[in-house]
Amino acid sequence: MSSRWRRYLTEAGRFLAVGGLATLVALVLFNLLLHGFGSGRVALLESQPILAYVLANTVGMVVSFHGSRNYAFKDRSVRPADGGISAFVVINAVTMLLPIACLTISREALGLTDPVSDNVSANVIGLVLGMAARFFLFRTFVFRRPLPLPGEERAAVSAPAGSTAGSPVGAPVSAAGSSTGAPTSAPAGRAAPEAQAG
Repeated sequence: MSSRWRRYLTEAGRFLAVGGLATLVALVLFNLLLHGFGSGRVALLESQPILAYVLANTVGMVVSFHGSRNYAFKDRSVRPADGGISAFVVINAVTMLLPIACLTISREALGLTDPVSDNVSANVIGLVLGMAARFFLFRTFVFRRPLPLPGEERAAVSAPAGSTAGSPVGAPVSAAGSSTGAPTSAPAGRAAPEAQAG
């Protein structure tokens, strides 16, 4: 497996772990705000499912940001000058529309208002769509420049001084800095400049 695919799968696994934690936080808060966990009390936002979802996932977004920067994409440098916060917020806000649309369809179009339907629409279907979109967008616009993998660092250190990537070890380097494999002496029959000068 190439180093590029290893990096991709490693980042995907870390991202899923971070996303799982952020989702758990948002899921608990969403159900607490909207359904009250059957405590017998009226839920704080019982008639406002969209607001409950946005508030819960804003808290989850904070968890996701710190986890993404310090764990999921720790091998990538952050391109934006503000540490990626603004791009991260914009991407989360845009991709949050996917589960909100699923929740709206479930409630308004299908008339499903029970806790199971709310969670399947927003936190299963919407979650899968949103996480896939965020993974691609984070890698593209926030954590853009990958740092060398451990294997790549070792390869760079072990490369002979003056050689270029992909050139044979010990191949001569031309004056332009590229490995040609051809001698750099003057053609036969023509004296070197130093000999002519003497």
